[in-house]
Amino acid sequence: MTRIDLTGLDVRPAQVWGGVRLVPLVRAEPVEGLRLHPEVYGAGGTVELGDRTTYTSYIPHGFAADWSGDERESAAYGTRLGDDTAAGGPGPDVVPVRRHHRLAKRRHTHGRAEKRLRFLPLHLALEGYLALHFGGPSVVWDEWSQQAVRQGLSPRAEAAYAGWDVPGLAEALRVFEIHPGQCGLMLYVADSLAAAFVVPHPEDFSVLHPTLIEDLYGELIHQYAYYGAPVPEFTARIRNEAGSVRTFADLRAAARAQERSWAEAHDGLMARDLLEPPYTFERVHRMDSYDLYRFLPPFRRAGEEQHIGELIADRKGRTLYLKTFRLSKSQIRRGHLLRCLADADWHLGRTAEALGATYAELVRRVRAAGLGSLLDAHVVAQRIREDRER
Repeated sequence: MTRIDLTGLDVRPAQVWGGVRLVPLVRAEPVEGLRLHPEVYGAGGTVELGDRTTYTSYIPHGFAADWSGDERESAAYGTRLGDDTAAGGPGPDVVPVRRHHRLAKRRHTHGRAEKRLRFLPLHLALEGYLALHFGGPSVVWDEWSQQAVRQGLSPRAEAAYAGWDVPGLAEALRVFEIHPGQCGLMLYVADSLAAAFVVPHPEDFSVLHPTLIEDLYGELIHQYAYYGAPVPEFTARIRNEAGSVRTFADLRAAARAQERSWAEAHDGLMARDLLEPPYTFERVHRMDSYDLYRFLPPFRRAGEEQHIGELIADRKGRTLYLKTFRLSKSQIRRGHLLRCLADADWHLGRTAEALGATYAELVRRVRAAGLGSLLDAHVVAQRIREDRER
Protein backbone atom coordinates (compact mmCIF):
# COMPACT_ATOMS: atom_id res chain seq x y z
CA MET A 1 0.00 0.00 0.00
CA THR A 2 1.46 3.33 -1.07
CA ARG A 3 -1.56 5.64 -1.47
CA ILE A 4 -4.75 6.60 0.37
CA ASP A 5 -7.71 4.72 -1.15
CA LEU A 6 -11.09 6.37 -0.54
CA THR A 7 -13.06 3.82 -2.57
CA GLY A 8 -16.65 3.66 -1.33
CA LEU A 9 -16.74 7.30 -0.20
CA ASP A 10 -18.62 9.84 -2.31
CA VAL A 11 -18.15 13.60 -2.20
CA ARG A 12 -21.16 15.82 -1.55
CA PRO A 13 -21.42 19.60 -2.21
CA ALA A 14 -19.43 21.73 0.21
CA GLN A 15 -20.80 23.79 3.07
CA VAL A 16 -19.13 27.11 3.89
CA TRP A 17 -18.85 29.25 7.00
CA GLY A 18 -16.60 32.28 6.50
CA GLY A 19 -13.18 30.98 5.51
CA VAL A 20 -13.96 27.38 6.50
CA ARG A 21 -15.17 24.90 3.87
CA LEU A 22 -16.48 21.48 4.92
CA VAL A 23 -16.79 18.81 2.22
CA PRO A 24 -18.93 15.82 3.32
CA LEU A 25 -17.86 12.25 2.52
CA VAL A 26 -20.74 9.76 2.31
CA ARG A 27 -20.80 5.95 2.15
CA ALA A 28 -23.53 4.25 0.17
CA GLU A 29 -23.18 1.29 2.56
CA PRO A 30 -21.64 1.59 6.05
CA VAL A 31 -18.77 -0.69 6.95
CA GLU A 32 -19.99 -3.63 9.00
CA GLY A 33 -17.72 -5.26 11.54
CA LEU A 34 -15.69 -2.21 12.63
CA ARG A 35 -16.82 0.63 14.85
CA LEU A 36 -15.08 3.60 16.51
CA HIS A 37 -15.92 4.95 19.95
CA PRO A 38 -14.59 8.02 21.80
CA GLU A 39 -12.70 8.11 25.06
CA VAL A 40 -12.27 11.53 26.66
CA TYR A 41 -9.16 12.37 28.68
CA GLY A 42 -8.94 16.19 28.74
CA ALA A 43 -5.40 16.19 30.09
CA GLY A 44 -1.75 16.11 29.23
CA GLY A 45 -0.37 12.68 28.60
CA THR A 46 2.98 10.92 28.61
CA VAL A 47 3.33 7.76 26.56
CA GLU A 48 6.12 5.26 27.14
CA LEU A 49 7.55 4.24 23.76
CA GLY A 50 10.32 1.94 24.95
CA ASP A 51 14.10 2.43 24.78
CA ARG A 52 13.74 5.08 27.52
CA THR A 53 11.83 7.30 25.04
CA THR A 54 8.60 9.11 25.93
CA TYR A 55 6.06 11.11 23.92
CA THR A 56 4.41 14.00 25.79
CA SER A 57 1.52 16.09 24.51
CA TYR A 58 -1.90 17.49 25.34
CA ILE A 59 -4.26 14.56 24.70
CA PRO A 60 -7.93 15.58 25.00
CA HIS A 61 -9.44 12.36 23.68
CA GLY A 62 -8.76 8.87 22.43
CA PHE A 63 -10.52 6.42 20.13
CA ALA A 64 -11.38 2.77 20.65
CA ALA A 65 -11.64 0.58 17.55
CA ASP A 66 -14.07 -2.30 18.14
CA TRP A 67 -14.30 -5.23 15.73
CA SER A 68 -16.11 -7.61 18.10
CA GLY A 69 -19.57 -6.95 16.65
CA ASP A 70 -20.88 -6.31 20.18
CA GLU A 71 -22.27 -2.78 20.56
CA ARG A 72 -23.40 -3.21 24.17
CA GLU A 73 -20.04 -2.17 25.63
CA SER A 74 -19.48 0.94 23.53
CA ALA A 75 -18.41 4.06 25.44
CA ALA A 76 -20.74 7.03 25.41
CA TYR A 77 -19.27 10.37 24.37
CA GLY A 78 -18.32 12.42 27.40
CA THR A 79 -17.04 9.50 29.47
CA ARG A 80 -14.03 10.83 31.36
CA LEU A 81 -11.53 8.15 32.26
CA GLY A 82 -9.84 8.63 35.64
CA ASP A 83 -11.24 11.94 36.95
CA ASP A 84 -8.39 13.37 39.05
CA THR A 85 -10.56 16.09 40.58
CA ALA A 86 -13.15 13.61 41.85
CA ALA A 87 -10.35 11.54 43.34
CA GLY A 88 -9.01 14.49 45.29
CA GLY A 89 -6.34 15.26 42.72
CA PRO A 90 -5.55 18.51 40.89
CA GLY A 91 -8.30 21.10 40.64
CA PRO A 92 -9.85 22.49 37.43
CA ASP A 93 -7.01 24.98 36.89
CA VAL A 94 -4.36 22.23 36.89
CA VAL A 95 -3.94 19.96 33.86
CA PRO A 96 -3.12 16.49 35.20
CA VAL A 97 -0.58 14.35 33.40
CA ARG A 98 -1.52 10.73 32.83
CA ARG A 99 0.89 8.01 31.83
CA HIS A 100 -0.13 5.76 28.94
CA HIS A 101 1.51 2.57 27.81
CA ARG A 102 1.94 2.76 24.04
CA LEU A 103 0.01 4.91 21.59
CA ALA A 104 -2.08 1.90 20.49
CA LYS A 105 -2.89 -0.81 23.01
CA ARG A 106 -5.10 -3.90 22.84
CA ARG A 107 -7.51 -4.15 25.72
CA HIS A 108 -7.55 -7.17 28.02
CA THR A 109 -10.21 -8.49 30.41
CA HIS A 110 -9.25 -11.13 32.96
CA GLY A 111 -6.07 -11.77 31.03
CA ARG A 112 -7.88 -12.33 27.69
CA ALA A 113 -7.40 -10.00 24.72
CA GLU A 114 -10.57 -8.19 23.65
CA LYS A 115 -11.39 -7.31 20.06
CA ARG A 116 -10.96 -3.67 21.00
CA LEU A 117 -7.96 -1.38 20.50
CA ARG A 118 -7.45 1.92 22.29
CA PHE A 119 -5.33 4.46 20.37
CA LEU A 120 -4.62 8.18 20.48
CA PRO A 121 -5.82 9.86 17.24
CA LEU A 122 -3.27 12.05 15.42
CA HIS A 123 -0.67 11.35 18.11
CA LEU A 124 0.18 8.11 16.31
CA ALA A 125 1.04 10.18 13.23
CA LEU A 126 2.84 12.96 15.10
CA GLU A 127 4.99 10.49 17.03
CA GLY A 128 5.95 8.87 13.73
CA TYR A 129 7.05 12.23 12.35
CA LEU A 130 8.97 13.15 15.51
CA ALA A 131 10.69 9.76 15.48
CA LEU A 132 11.93 10.29 11.91
CA HIS A 133 15.67 9.40 12.15
CA PHE A 134 15.40 10.23 15.85
CA GLY A 135 18.56 8.30 16.70
CA GLY A 136 20.74 10.85 14.94
CA PRO A 137 24.05 10.15 13.16
CA SER A 138 24.61 6.49 12.34
CA VAL A 139 28.34 7.16 11.82
CA VAL A 140 30.45 9.27 14.21
CA TRP A 141 31.67 11.93 11.78
CA ASP A 142 33.78 14.77 13.21
CA GLU A 143 31.18 17.43 12.34
CA TRP A 144 28.58 16.08 14.75
CA SER A 145 28.61 17.04 18.42
CA GLN A 146 28.77 14.59 21.32
CA GLN A 147 25.13 15.45 22.03
CA ALA A 148 24.16 14.25 18.55
CA VAL A 149 26.12 11.03 18.94
CA ARG A 150 24.85 10.22 22.45
CA GLN A 151 21.27 11.54 22.40
CA GLY A 152 20.35 11.83 18.73
CA LEU A 153 17.53 14.34 18.16
CA SER A 154 16.31 14.11 21.76
CA PRO A 155 14.47 16.14 22.86
CA ARG A 156 12.50 16.92 19.71
CA ALA A 157 9.34 19.03 19.72
CA GLU A 158 6.82 20.44 17.22
CA ALA A 159 4.13 23.07 17.81
CA ALA A 160 0.46 22.71 16.89
CA TYR A 161 -2.83 24.49 17.61
CA ALA A 162 -5.97 23.00 19.13
CA GLY A 163 -9.08 23.31 17.00
CA TRP A 164 -10.74 25.86 19.29
CA ASP A 165 -7.81 28.21 18.56
CA VAL A 166 -8.54 28.13 14.80
CA PRO A 167 -10.85 31.12 14.14
CA GLY A 168 -14.22 30.14 12.69
CA LEU A 169 -13.79 26.38 13.08
CA ALA A 170 -15.98 25.94 16.17
CA GLU A 171 -18.85 27.89 14.61
CA ALA A 172 -18.53 26.04 11.30
CA LEU A 173 -18.74 22.67 13.06
CA ARG A 174 -21.73 23.87 15.10
CA VAL A 175 -23.81 24.85 12.07
CA PHE A 176 -22.55 21.99 9.92
CA GLU A 177 -25.36 19.85 8.46
CA ILE A 178 -24.69 16.11 8.66
CA HIS A 179 -25.79 14.24 5.53
CA PRO A 180 -27.53 10.85 5.58
CA GLY A 181 -24.84 8.20 5.35
CA GLN A 182 -22.04 10.66 6.12
CA CYS A 183 -18.86 8.96 7.32
CA GLY A 184 -16.32 11.76 7.09
CA LEU A 185 -15.32 15.14 5.76
CA MET A 186 -12.53 17.16 4.21
CA LEU A 187 -11.84 20.34 6.17
CA TYR A 188 -10.50 23.37 4.27
CA VAL A 189 -9.39 26.73 5.65
CA ALA A 190 -9.05 29.49 3.05
CA ASP A 191 -9.59 26.63 0.54
CA SER A 192 -6.39 24.96 1.71
CA LEU A 193 -6.81 21.40 2.97
CA ALA A 194 -6.40 21.37 6.76
CA ALA A 195 -7.47 17.82 7.59
CA ALA A 196 -9.30 14.75 6.40
CA PHE A 197 -11.43 12.65 8.75
CA VAL A 198 -13.09 9.32 7.87
CA VAL A 199 -14.86 6.72 10.05
CA PRO A 200 -16.48 3.37 9.19
CA HIS A 201 -20.12 4.08 10.12
CA PRO A 202 -22.48 7.12 10.03
CA GLU A 203 -23.33 6.63 13.70
CA ASP A 204 -19.63 6.87 14.54
CA PHE A 205 -19.38 10.14 12.64
CA SER A 206 -22.34 11.72 14.41
CA VAL A 207 -20.68 10.98 17.77
CA LEU A 208 -17.08 11.77 16.79
CA HIS A 209 -17.79 14.86 14.68
CA PRO A 210 -17.48 17.23 17.72
CA THR A 211 -13.97 15.90 18.47
CA LEU A 212 -12.65 17.81 15.45
CA ILE A 213 -12.59 20.94 17.61
CA GLU A 214 -10.20 19.14 19.99
CA ASP A 215 -7.82 17.92 17.28
CA LEU A 216 -4.44 19.44 16.48
CA TYR A 217 -3.83 21.67 13.44
CA GLY A 218 -0.64 23.05 11.95
CA GLU A 219 0.56 26.63 12.24
CA LEU A 220 -0.14 27.26 8.54
CA ILE A 221 -3.84 26.47 9.03
CA HIS A 222 -3.95 28.77 12.06
CA GLN A 223 -2.46 31.61 9.98
CA TYR A 224 -4.84 31.02 7.07
CA ALA A 225 -7.81 31.14 9.44
CA TYR A 226 -6.65 34.49 10.84
CA TYR A 227 -5.70 36.21 7.60
CA GLY A 228 -7.67 34.40 4.90
CA ALA A 229 -10.76 35.94 3.33
CA PRO A 230 -14.18 34.22 3.23
CA VAL A 231 -14.37 31.55 0.55
CA PRO A 232 -17.14 31.37 -2.09
CA GLU A 233 -20.03 29.03 -1.42
CA PHE A 234 -20.76 26.03 -3.62
CA THR A 235 -23.25 26.92 -6.34
CA ALA A 236 -24.76 24.73 -9.04
CA ARG A 237 -25.75 26.31 -12.35
CA ILE A 238 -28.07 24.35 -14.59
CA ARG A 239 -28.34 25.86 -18.05
CA ASN A 240 -31.44 24.94 -20.00
CA GLU A 241 -29.79 25.10 -23.39
CA ALA A 242 -32.09 24.37 -26.30
CA GLY A 243 -34.83 23.37 -23.86
CA SER A 244 -32.97 20.24 -22.67
CA VAL A 245 -34.62 20.40 -19.23
CA ARG A 246 -38.33 19.80 -19.68
CA THR A 247 -39.33 17.39 -16.91
CA PHE A 248 -38.47 16.72 -13.27
CA ALA A 249 -36.45 13.73 -14.45
CA ASP A 250 -34.39 16.03 -16.70
CA LEU A 251 -33.85 18.43 -13.80
CA ARG A 252 -32.80 15.60 -11.48
CA ALA A 253 -30.32 14.29 -14.07
CA ALA A 254 -28.86 17.78 -14.55
CA ALA A 255 -28.48 18.24 -10.77
CA ARG A 256 -26.69 14.90 -10.46
CA ALA A 257 -24.38 15.91 -13.30
CA GLN A 258 -23.50 19.04 -11.31
CA GLU A 259 -22.74 16.89 -8.25
CA ARG A 260 -20.46 14.64 -10.34
CA SER A 261 -18.71 17.68 -11.75
CA TRP A 262 -18.12 19.04 -8.24
CA ALA A 263 -16.79 15.68 -7.03
CA GLU A 264 -14.35 15.42 -9.96
CA ALA A 265 -13.14 18.98 -9.39
CA HIS A 266 -12.67 18.33 -5.68
CA ASP A 267 -10.72 15.07 -6.04
CA GLY A 268 -8.67 16.25 -9.00
CA LEU A 269 -7.83 19.73 -7.71
CA MET A 270 -8.62 20.51 -4.08
CA ALA A 271 -7.67 17.11 -2.58
CA ARG A 272 -5.03 16.20 -5.18
CA ASP A 273 -2.02 16.79 -2.92
CA LEU A 274 -3.48 14.43 -0.33
CA LEU A 275 -4.65 11.63 -2.62
CA GLU A 276 -1.98 11.46 -5.36
CA PRO A 277 1.44 11.37 -3.61
CA PRO A 278 2.99 8.05 -2.56
CA TYR A 279 3.32 7.56 1.20
CA THR A 280 5.50 5.45 3.45
CA PHE A 281 3.17 3.32 5.58
CA GLU A 282 4.07 1.70 8.89
CA ARG A 283 1.70 -0.88 10.33
CA VAL A 284 1.07 -0.15 14.01
CA HIS A 285 -1.38 -2.93 14.88
CA ARG A 286 -3.20 -5.83 13.21
CA MET A 287 -6.86 -6.29 14.12
CA ASP A 288 -7.97 -9.56 12.48
CA SER A 289 -9.25 -8.33 9.07
CA TYR A 290 -8.11 -4.74 9.60
CA ASP A 291 -4.76 -2.99 10.00
CA LEU A 292 -3.92 0.29 11.73
CA TYR A 293 -1.21 2.27 9.91
CA ARG A 294 0.50 5.61 10.20
CA PHE A 295 2.07 7.26 7.18
CA LEU A 296 4.64 9.87 6.17
CA PRO A 297 4.76 11.87 2.90
CA PRO A 298 7.66 11.88 0.42
CA PHE A 299 8.88 15.25 1.83
CA ARG A 300 9.22 16.83 -1.60
CA ARG A 301 10.26 20.46 -1.74
CA ALA A 302 8.12 21.33 -4.75
CA GLY A 303 5.62 23.55 -2.96
CA GLU A 304 2.68 21.14 -2.73
CA GLU A 305 0.78 20.34 0.45
CA GLN A 306 2.10 17.41 2.46
CA HIS A 307 0.29 15.51 5.18
CA ILE A 308 1.03 12.95 7.85
CA GLY A 309 -1.69 10.79 9.31
CA GLU A 310 -3.03 7.42 10.32
CA LEU A 311 -5.63 5.09 8.88
CA ILE A 312 -7.32 1.75 9.31
CA ALA A 313 -7.61 -0.29 6.10
CA ASP A 314 -9.20 -3.62 5.25
CA ARG A 315 -7.45 -6.40 3.37
CA LYS A 316 -8.31 -4.72 0.03
CA GLY A 317 -6.54 -1.52 1.12
CA ARG A 318 -9.74 0.53 1.39
CA THR A 319 -9.68 3.29 3.99
CA LEU A 320 -12.16 2.76 6.83
CA TYR A 321 -10.68 5.30 9.25
CA LEU A 322 -8.49 8.29 8.38
CA LYS A 323 -7.17 11.31 10.21
CA THR A 324 -4.53 13.67 8.78
CA PHE A 325 -2.36 16.60 9.87
CA ARG A 326 -0.98 19.10 7.38
CA LEU A 327 2.70 19.92 7.79
CA SER A 328 4.06 23.45 7.61
CA LYS A 329 6.80 24.39 5.16
CA SER A 330 9.40 24.32 7.95
CA GLN A 331 8.26 20.84 9.01
CA ILE A 332 8.54 19.64 5.40
CA ARG A 333 12.06 21.10 5.18
CA ARG A 334 13.09 19.32 8.37
CA GLY A 335 11.71 16.00 7.15
CA HIS A 336 13.40 16.42 3.76
CA LEU A 337 16.73 17.35 5.34
CA LEU A 338 16.67 14.45 7.82
CA ARG A 339 15.96 11.97 5.05
CA CYS A 340 18.78 13.33 2.90
CA LEU A 341 21.20 13.15 5.84
CA ALA A 342 20.16 9.59 6.64
CA ASP A 343 20.48 8.52 2.97
CA ALA A 344 24.09 9.78 3.04
CA ASP A 345 24.87 8.12 6.42
CA TRP A 346 24.90 11.62 7.96
CA HIS A 347 28.02 12.60 5.99
CA LEU A 348 27.69 16.36 5.44
CA GLY A 349 29.86 16.43 2.31
CA ARG A 350 27.91 13.70 0.52
CA THR A 351 24.60 15.20 1.64
CA ALA A 352 25.58 18.61 0.22
CA GLU A 353 26.56 16.98 -3.07
CA ALA A 354 23.23 15.11 -3.27
CA LEU A 355 21.35 18.36 -2.65
CA GLY A 356 23.43 20.30 -5.18
CA ALA A 357 24.59 22.67 -2.43
CA THR A 358 27.92 23.73 -0.97
CA TYR A 359 29.08 22.56 2.43
CA ALA A 360 28.43 26.03 3.91
CA GLU A 361 24.91 26.13 2.43
CA LEU A 362 24.08 22.74 3.95
CA VAL A 363 25.32 23.88 7.37
CA ARG A 364 23.08 26.93 7.06
CA ARG A 365 20.11 24.67 6.22
CA VAL A 366 20.81 22.43 9.20
CA ARG A 367 20.88 25.43 11.52
CA ALA A 368 17.76 26.98 9.93
CA ALA A 369 15.96 23.67 10.52
CA GLY A 370 16.64 23.97 14.24
CA LEU A 371 19.27 21.21 14.25
CA GLY A 372 22.29 23.43 14.73
CA SER A 373 22.94 22.11 18.25
CA LEU A 374 23.80 18.74 16.72
CA LEU A 375 26.83 20.20 14.94
CA ASP A 376 30.32 20.60 16.37
CA ALA A 377 30.69 24.34 15.77
CA HIS A 378 34.53 24.31 15.86
CA VAL A 379 34.95 21.46 13.35
CA VAL A 380 32.30 22.86 11.00
CA ALA A 381 33.82 26.38 11.05
CA GLN A 382 37.26 24.96 10.29
CA ARG A 383 35.91 22.97 7.35
CA ILE A 384 34.16 26.07 5.93
CA ARG A 385 37.40 28.08 6.23
CA GLU A 386 39.33 25.37 4.39
CA ASP A 387 36.76 25.34 1.58
CA ARG A 388 37.03 29.13 1.20
CA GLU A 389 40.83 29.01 1.03
CA ARG A 390 40.84 26.53 -1.82
